[in-house]
This record gives sequence, C-alpha cells and structure tokens, in this order.
Amino acid sequence: MAVTMADITHLRKMSGAGMMDCKKALEEADNDFEKAMEIIRKKGQAVAAKRSDREASEGCVLAADKDGFAAVVALKCETDFVAKNAGFIELTQSILDIAMATKPASLQALLATSLADGRPIENHITDRVGVTGEKMELGFYEFVKGESTVSYIHPGNKLATVVAFNEKVEDHQVAREIAMQVAAMNPVAVREEEVPQHIIDTEKEIARDKAREAGKQENLLDRIAEGALQKFYKENTLLHQEFIKDSKLTVGQYLKQYSKNLTVVAFKRVTLNVD
Repeated sequence: MAVTMADITHLRKMSGAGMMDCKKALEEADNDFEKAMEIIRKKGQAVAAKRSDREASEGCVLAADKDGFAAVVALKCETDFVAKNAGFIELTQSILDIAMATKPASLQALLATSLADGRPIENHITDRVGVTGEKMELGFYEFVKGESTVSYIHPGNKLATVVAFNEKVEDHQVAREIAMQVAAMNPVAVREEEVPQHIIDTEKEIARDKAREAGKQENLLDRIAEGALQKFYKENTLLHQEFIKDSKLTVGQYLKQYSKNLTVVAFKRVTLNVD
C-alpha cells in the first residue's frame, strides 16, 4: 500500500518527527502506524546512545506556581536552534505541567511520571532525541513550598526562579519583585545561617590569603576574615541584599514594608548559559 501525504502528516503529528523520517517509517511498517511509531522511537534510542557523551548545555527553562507550590524545570539539548523549536518548548511545558500536578519529590521521580499517553517522561525525551538528532536530558527539577509562592521566567527561557513565603502575598507584584531579585542577584541562601559551611570556609580563607598578601599581621587575619564574611553575607544572602529597585532598602526591609512578618522561606534559581 502506497504511503500517502495524509498518512505522513498524521504520523508527524503523532510523533513530532520530520516528514522524511515519517515516510520511511511508514514504508518500513507497511503503513501500520503503531509499528511506524515504534520504528521512530527505536531511532530515538539509537541516537540517544550515540550522543550520550555529548554536552547538552543549551535548553529551555520554565517555571510555574500554584496553591503554595512552585516548580522549575530545565530540558537541556545541544544547540540553541533546537532549544527554540516549538516542539521542544512544548515538551518542556508538558513536563512542567505534570510536575505542578503531581508534585514529585525528585528529578528521578519526575522522569518516571507519565504524560497523557501513559508513557514516562524519560521515554518522551528519548523520542525527541530521534526527531532532532541531539542529546537531550532533563537537567533540572526544583521546587519550593510555602503559604505563598511565585515564579519568574526571564525572557529567552534560559533562566527561571521560584520563591516561597511564610504568609500569603496578595500583591503579586511584591512577590514577583523578589523572584526577579533572585534572578538578577543570584543569592546563595535566604539568610546567613543557611549559607553552606564549605562556602563560609572558602570565603574566610580567601580573605586571609588576601590579607597576607597585603602584609597584614598573622594575629589580625581571623578578624579580617570575619569582616569579609559579613560583607559576603550582605551581598549574597537574599534578605540582606540591597533591593534592586531601591538600594536604600534591603530585601528584608522591602518585605516588611508590605507586612511586618513577611519573609522568604525558600528559593530556587535555575539557569543555562547565562550569569
């Protein structure tokens, strides 16, 4: 039976594969759509195996928030050309939608979650590899929970943030400003007591080394390192950072202008190829 343009178009809508790939698959499967889909999927698996050692540094980063839960996902690929493809962005959005609906506890749990057709997300990613010929992987899945949450996607889909608050924030713009602060200023923690110890140790050692190079006495180094650490906290912990919209305020002070008890309980920032 000859393969018709209608058959090719139908398979293309089902698979997302190119016209010629669909035509070849239908010819090989003697117009059996299920067999043709399996041929396309096997091609994706073969390409994925061949590309496994390649670097996937481009991609699409999307985020969303609803009912005290916010999530961000990043589907990675090799080139910006594929990252901007409508089918690739649609797959990323589908993954995010499932994450928002099921709230999986980890990236691996998300990969095992099924999309509408009952097949796991990881299988859909492999299928897409066969369509594009590029390595793809779900590079990030992060989430936060709180009384109120907000998400922000920076133009270009390369950077997104999610933030959780300890109480309801009815003014969406107030919450959005904090998500944009996280995107722009890249804090390492919400407050100083949450900064990982290895970062503290590294910053203090850097300060000591600089002081030695400047000829400072050994008995002054710890005091100098502590002073440098306080400066680091001010610049790199969210609540102590200068608010990007008003440098006379810290982020913490800005929040208290809205509500005296309002604070951030968690944030996540995911980025690809941007500072």
